[in-house]
Amino acid sequence: MAEEPREPGQARADAPTAKEPAKVRPELAERIAAYMESVNLGAYVDLYRRPWRMLGLNFVAGLARGVGMAIGFAILGAFIIYILRSSFLDNLPVIGKIIAQLVRIVQHEMQGGVGR
Repeated sequence: MAEEPREPGQARADAPTAKEPAKVRPELAERIAAYMESVNLGAYVDLYRRPWRMLGLNFVAGLARGVGMAIGFAILGAFIIYILRSSFLDNLPVIGKIIAQLVRIVQHEMQGGVGR
């Protein structure tokens, strides 16, 4: 079905006007409404209407991620140090001597570095 040529800016003959609402099939409208509810579109629209709330929520989320990474790194680091200390440092005399020398140097510096 070919359309008749029309002037630029001119609406189609069967297009709904401002006074006449567009005709939507009820099952399509229900599917669209169900989809919008499932993706929680209302919450997104609310956030875009209140940008300070969105900034605040993102700031708090960033803080939570940062604190979570710091705690996770601390726990993982402590676990790795515990494993290394219990398995390698006690059994390897060369590394044990180096660490003992480092401890002596640190203790000497903490006492004021007497004897330089």
